Amino acid sequence: MPDSAPILKRLREILSISGDRVGKARRISAAIRETVGYRWVGIYDVSEDEIGVVAWSGPKARVTRDTRHLTTLGTTRSEIVVPVLKGGGVVGLLDVESDLTDAFSEEDRRFLEECAVVL
Repeated sequence: MPDSAPILKRLREILSISGDRVGKARRISAAIRETVGYRWVGIYDVSEDEIGVVAWSGPKARVTRDTRHLTTLGTTRSEIVVPVLKGGGVVGLLDVESDLTDAFSEEDRRFLEECAVVL
């Protein structure tokens, strides 16, 4: 895992420039993906109108066996999603998918949580 300071600085720069929200989200997703070499990175909005599984307790779920799992890519074998928080609530999600089983570590989680704080 690379040092997170340069990518966090880059994310702040992307957010500070003028431009549309979707374009910024695309640049942020690409920057995170390219920095670490993740296969797929997405940013989602969360609203009160959407209801879904919010938490999971127990053994690691196998996305290939969980009928509730909606993957972006058909070959996804693991996924990590961290919340984007604002004002005490969840306003978005940072989602990363991999075609490898058990692809994400605690280090990945910490890194993505740092990115989510910037968002």
